[in-house]
Amino acid sequence: MTTVDSPAAVAIAPALRRLYFVRFAFAIVWAALLFLTAARLGPLGVALLVVYPLFDVAAAVVDARSSHATRSVRGLYANIAISLLAAIGLAVAGASGVPAVLRVWGAWAIVAGLVQLIVAVGRRAMGGQWPMILSGGISVLAGGSFIVGAAAANPTLTNVAGYAVVGGVFFLVSAIRLGRATQGN
Repeated sequence: MTTVDSPAAVAIAPALRRLYFVRFAFAIVWAALLFLTAARLGPLGVALLVVYPLFDVAAAVVDARSSHATRSVRGLYANIAISLLAAIGLAVAGASGVPAVLRVWGAWAIVAGLVQLIVAVGRRAMGGQWPMILSGGISVLAGGSFIVGAAAANPTLTNVAGYAVVGGVFFLVSAIRLGRATQGN
């Protein structure tokens, strides 16, 4: 069993755990809403697409505030900038159709996945980070598949909803594991 080692990790672990539970719930609700609207890319669909990276920004801000004493804060600031750019890009791409949205979403998934991977590797001694490490790696691969999928005959956003569900499950597993790790202290 992995345990929380440093005093800084002990301090941020409960906040991270709560944040991960919130991220799980948000991802599930968001994915269900996107799945219901994915048949056509209307104003509601575009709004949902923009909200996801904006929620990621808010989550990274909360994470950075609780993690200010750790080295992971630089990666979180990078994630904030990347996700803000993604939100703007998705708002613009939404006017061009599903292929453009998939390209922007894919690029964001690749870069944000790399950042998530780096932050999680840096936090691995805290416990509960292996799901985040896997999620970051999978995000990079999924991003590539979104970009490739943009060239399909009938591109769809349903895979984006699935991506959010998988990411949400990783947050849930990480929250549970992080809770177990902190109980050892």
